[in-house]
Amino acid sequence: MPAPSSSDPVFVVEQEELIPVSDHLGQMATIPPSRMFLIKQGLAAYTEKNPGSPIYDASQGDGGASLPGVAPEVLERAQEMQMERGTRYDMPFGTDMFRKAVVEDYWQLDSDVGVGPANIVATVGGRDALVKAYQAMLHLGYGREGDVLVVSRVPWISYNWGPYGVGANVVLAPGEESTGWAYTPEGIRETISFAEKAGRKVAGFVITNPDNPTGRTISPDEQVELARVALTSGAAFVLFDWMYHRVTDESPMDLSSFLKRFSAEERERLIFLDGITKSLGASNIRNAHLIAPETVVKFIVARASHSVIPSFYSTAVAMAAYQMGFDKAAATINQPTNESRKLLKSLLEASGMHYILGKGYYAFMDVGKWLRAAGMEDSAELGTYLAEEWGVAIVPGAYFSRFGNDWVRFSYATPAERSQGAFERMQAGLAALMQ
Repeated sequence: MPAPSSSDPVFVVEQEELIPVSDHLGQMATIPPSRMFLIKQGLAAYTEKNPGSPIYDASQGDGGASLPGVAPEVLERAQEMQMERGTRYDMPFGTDMFRKAVVEDYWQLDSDVGVGPANIVATVGGRDALVKAYQAMLHLGYGREGDVLVVSRVPWISYNWGPYGVGANVVLAPGEESTGWAYTPEGIRETISFAEKAGRKVAGFVITNPDNPTGRTISPDEQVELARVALTSGAAFVLFDWMYHRVTDESPMDLSSFLKRFSAEERERLIFLDGITKSLGASNIRNAHLIAPETVVKFIVARASHSVIPSFYSTAVAMAAYQMGFDKAAATINQPTNESRKLLKSLLEASGMHYILGKGYYAFMDVGKWLRAAGMEDSAELGTYLAEEWGVAIVPGAYFSRFGNDWVRFSYATPAERSQGAFERMQAGLAALMQ
């Protein structure tokens, strides 16, 4: 075949590498904007009607808004590092010094776990990390668009739509409300069989600990068991989302000991997500990192070089915190949140409510009987009512999936007295529905 002349149009890739033509984009569901950013509008309506009355925001997971956020000395050190570095481009994975800090200062990984700087990718927060991971799992798993990402029955809202936007269909695994919709080995096998009957493979299986929205925590033993069941049943990858694991009054996850529970072959199919947006209250600094096999890292880095590259300052904030000692750096978030969790647990126990309260930022509360007493269809209506009439914002469980219709997410990432005020205001609002 003769070479095209300079006047001929040509494809960038070879004919056999072209993306097949499909009309499926026009048939996809419209991805809705997240309603999480609209919740506070109800508080504004309450304030207009009740000027001077306190309001309570138990809706968000932003320690930089409800708590002091990143310590000033961390930000100052990051600024010094930025001045030293200058404003030139860095690599799509961040910098070598960031990779080294993640491995040595933050995770303090043992040398025999097979994870080093080449396994680290800096990202622009958790959502960026997740989208990059979804793409890698689709391409490197079974190499097919339209395969499946498996999440829990009541997942974080962006788990529903982030994968869908890059070509993965999302399946909610079986789970019982009585157990907080926990994964089971049988449910995982059933889900993978369900996908196969629909002509699809499972590109990725997501384990979130502590969970968002429920706050439920599962032990390392349980996580290992679930991951291994997913892998042996046909999932190409397992993604561990540990963004909240440092927000605890117990021990955070130990990645070295965790990785040693898997074979070298299994580790090639594991991806880990962590970052500073939650545990450091650095939501608007936007730094997270992925730990993944080198094949996955190289895939992500190549694509990031044409799309989203993390800023040096965001990685500098993380490095400053890691080098300070992360427990010390994160004390402005973790200490008040842990105190708030302890108080909220006592309030919940006294209230008689059915609830889930693990670690992280959130409690999940069953409000079904109040919904039915008020004739409300789901917790979305309740959320509007509580914000506009009682000045307390929560997140309706209906926002996450229809299986959370009778529930609300309550954030206690606030000083204990604020969490108590929010809970008591919510209780008063609920009580009024029963009159």
